Amino acid sequence: MAKSAPVGPRLRVVIEPDIAIGPGKADLLEAIRDTGSISAAGRKLGMSYRRAWLLVDELNQHLGAPVVDAVTGGARGGGAVLTPTGAEVLSRYRNMESACRQAIAADVQALRALIRRNQRQK
Repeated sequence: MAKSAPVGPRLRVVIEPDIAIGPGKADLLEAIRDTGSISAAGRKLGMSYRRAWLLVDELNQHLGAPVVDAVTGGARGGGAVLTPTGAEVLSRYRNMESACRQAIAADVQALRALIRRNQRQK
């Protein structure tokens, strides 16, 4: 089951014209790290294996080094792990998300207060 979107900013970082990372790719990398499988990560996020694989392949192609190493077949059916590059991409993205949340926290709180005030006035 896909997790619901968190309240607050949804950060999409365009690194170069054809290279971007946002919440979907970050969540996928995190799920691969946690499950050890691209297909299990896709299921966890409510996306098809094909969609998950295409996102991983896009990152692998554009970042100059693989973010995920996939092992096919075998007695246990293969699996996937984040490479050091993948772990760094995920870590840096999560750091940027955190910095963004902190930078806008006061404005988000002010908007919530405005909404509550407006709802009481109805």
